[in-house]
Amino acid sequence: MNVFRGSAHLRAAPPCALTIGNFDGVHRGHHALLQALTEGARARGLASCVMTFEPHPKEFFSPAEAPPRILNLRDKLTAFADIGIDRVVIERFNAAYAKLTPEQFVAEILLRRLNTKWILIGDDFCYGAKRAGDFASLKRAGEQFGFEVSNINTVLENQERISSSALRNALAAGDMAKAALLLGRPYMISGHVIYGRQLGRTLGFPTLNLAVANHLNERKPAMTGIFTVLIHGLGDTPLPGVASLGVRPTVEDAGRVLLEVHLFDFNADLYGRIIRVELLEKIRDEAKYPDLETLQSAIQNDAQCARDYFQKKVHV
Repeated sequence: MNVFRGSAHLRAAPPCALTIGNFDGVHRGHHALLQALTEGARARGLASCVMTFEPHPKEFFSPAEAPPRILNLRDKLTAFADIGIDRVVIERFNAAYAKLTPEQFVAEILLRRLNTKWILIGDDFCYGAKRAGDFASLKRAGEQFGFEVSNINTVLENQERISSSALRNALAAGDMAKAALLLGRPYMISGHVIYGRQLGRTLGFPTLNLAVANHLNERKPAMTGIFTVLIHGLGDTPLPGVASLGVRPTVEDAGRVLLEVHLFDFNADLYGRIIRVELLEKIRDEAKYPDLETLQSAIQNDAQCARDYFQKKVHV
């Protein structure tokens, strides 16, 4: 899969089948659209192309009101690659881009830069300044300039629309089973292992630290808390552990969001490695404790809860 930072690098690009969106979560609704795109592109002899945005338009217009990200960019690109997308264009959303009229968007972005021959969109797609363009106007533009336009209906689960909002709600509630159902896969977060304060070692629970907020545009993640986890990327099989996702209120007041992972019966120098953390079950909410001794006791209880989870799985 080829990834381009901006469509300006794609003038005179090979013709493509295109879809456009933020695709936060790359959930089952997104997957249905992207799968249809790859199949339609193959049937038409075109490259499949996804255009997405950084930052999210809502973060640009109303940063304080923008929803938390579900996936970091690395995990989003991994999901695209797993589906079989050929090309991803990460378009920087800025003031100039926000001012493009629907007509300018079609002429400059779709035709001149991306060389779009077929575009497949969701049923809520809008484009251009003030979201003035819609499916009907895009269809007319396609008839005028010679590209095909199709749409795909919403995917439902128990009569509920599968959406990024529904997925955020499931994550915020700590309902990892529902999140996995909406995603079509377990919820994971990936990142580089970074140096921490080594506090976990002094408490008897050494951790691998991932700086989550930096990957999510300095915004808080879709959820926080203590979780039973599996860690991928350190061997042939995933390793069990327990993890804290949040701001560590007992030991830090800077608001930095970390994913701290304690692996059971494993100790090695992993700084700089990229790992993926699969969040299986929420144990409890994040809490602030009066001292490190109380924190240590809570961590011991969390670790035992996670070990009990895996022990039950073995005997099922």
